[in-house]
Amino acid sequence: MADHATVKTALKAQVIETPSWGYGNSGTRFKVFAQQGVPRDPFEKLDDAAQVHAATGVAPFVSLHIPWDKVEDYAALAAHAEERGLTLGAINSNTFQDDDYKLGSVAHPDPKVRRKAVDHLLECVDIMDATGSRDLKLWFADGTNYPGQDDIVARQDRLFEALSEVYARLGEDQRMILEYKFFEPAFYTTDVPDWGTSYAHCLKLGDRARVVVDTGHHAPGTNIEFIVAFLLRERKLGAFDFNSRFYADDDLMVGSADPFQLFRILHEVAKNGGFAPEAQVAFMLDQCHNIEAKIPAVIRSVMNVQEATAKALLVDTDALRCAQQAGDVLGANAVLMDAYNTDVRPLLREVREEMGLHPDPLAAYRASGWQERIVAERVGGLQAGWGA
Repeated sequence: MADHATVKTALKAQVIETPSWGYGNSGTRFKVFAQQGVPRDPFEKLDDAAQVHAATGVAPFVSLHIPWDKVEDYAALAAHAEERGLTLGAINSNTFQDDDYKLGSVAHPDPKVRRKAVDHLLECVDIMDATGSRDLKLWFADGTNYPGQDDIVARQDRLFEALSEVYARLGEDQRMILEYKFFEPAFYTTDVPDWGTSYAHCLKLGDRARVVVDTGHHAPGTNIEFIVAFLLRERKLGAFDFNSRFYADDDLMVGSADPFQLFRILHEVAKNGGFAPEAQVAFMLDQCHNIEAKIPAVIRSVMNVQEATAKALLVDTDALRCAQQAGDVLGANAVLMDAYNTDVRPLLREVREEMGLHPDPLAAYRASGWQERIVAERVGGLQAGWGA
């Protein structure tokens, strides 16, 4: 069994990145539901993210989405974050909400549209320079809806040409992290449909290109922990987009649909060195809180990751290895199940108290009065949400 002091040290060092868009209005594909007190600009999103970090102590990074988080002065935005104990994290590009991208962006058959898309990606690198961000996160909605609509190989050529130009623009300390999604909105072929396609492009691009694993972007029954283990072995896992799903890309709170899967993923991360700083794996949330309150939902998600991490760190790896080498199938499985069935909430309460935090992050947030304050003060203006 892992030493509790060692587990506590690891939990105190954990870093989880929250998404700016998680603090704005969102909803289903049919309607966005507005809530009181929602941020009206990126600065107010950071103010809310600071409340999550204050309550949990492990969420100092915030991802931005361009153009949703576009501002006149990105250095000022970075300074605003720093004043609140935060750091700006990954810069997420957007090549899917423009009429020109109906048939694709970087893989579009029209070179003028491809140029527009690549210029946006280069703009995102400029923003990285201004904010000090390390990662450019790319997800493309590119694909086709019908057989014969476009040339599959030609689209891969166009995609790689665009990626190569942007990769060459990155600074020495910057990375490109490439996400994949097996369908939606392209229903026949998607240009980056799986981890293998992303991995192949990243391998060809170079050391500073890595794969993003969004836990909601897989076909039912996919063994996500195998993908994670493989990419860690190859040193090509760049980041997670943590969320949860029942049917498709639901973007629910991480661990809400299948907490055992989250544990299995984080077991592979722990066992294969993914928590070590030198692994440079970003643990990001990518969620849309459709009907639940925004800030408490983000806090709950952070807590879910913490609980799954604690269980993964408690796996007796020596006993597991011995059982595996002896061919003891039931014994090996029992080692994992013992860790998974451990109630780690008392341990995490101790960790938080030792960090000078309230043992219950949600109770700490409720007691802060922040929710009442933003409802009273954020009156007027345009609330942030999908596409804003």
